[in-house]
Amino acid sequence: MKTLGGVKSENGVSSKEVSTPNSEPEKIDFSKVKVEPLFEEDVDFDTFSKSDFRAVKVKECVAVPKSKKLLQFTLDDGTGTDRTILSGIHAYYEPEELVGKTLIAITNLPPRAMMGIDSCGMLLSAVHEEEGEEKLHLLMVDDHIPAGAKLY
Repeated sequence: MKTLGGVKSENGVSSKEVSTPNSEPEKIDFSKVKVEPLFEEDVDFDTFSKSDFRAVKVKECVAVPKSKKLLQFTLDDGTGTDRTILSGIHAYYEPEELVGKTLIAITNLPPRAMMGIDSCGMLLSAVHEEEGEEKLHLLMVDDHIPAGAKLY
């Protein structure tokens, strides 16, 4: 029997010792960050209430052929039927790193065809500029939140 102490096992998976995270959170310098200004126009509560924000689990994510930007997500939205959403975030994420993540989506937008594929919703992300470069982060939430959970 082989030991697993940092040695690659027969299935190709390497193991390493788990380290304890630092008690101090990493300090982030936001002094060089630029964000878009807030909208000046108000949205009434009834209009806002019509948006259906849901937690969705990424079942599959692939690059859309013939597109440099688009990723195609197959999502569990809690309904029992897979939901497809396309997002132009390939410059920021590789598809395989998103599988299994829990994201936030607006699920009641009308379908929109992109590259011949209907996108049924929109994934939420945070965008800012840092030292002249656009940065994007998908909103990811705790994996304990079930697919289909409504956000208020």
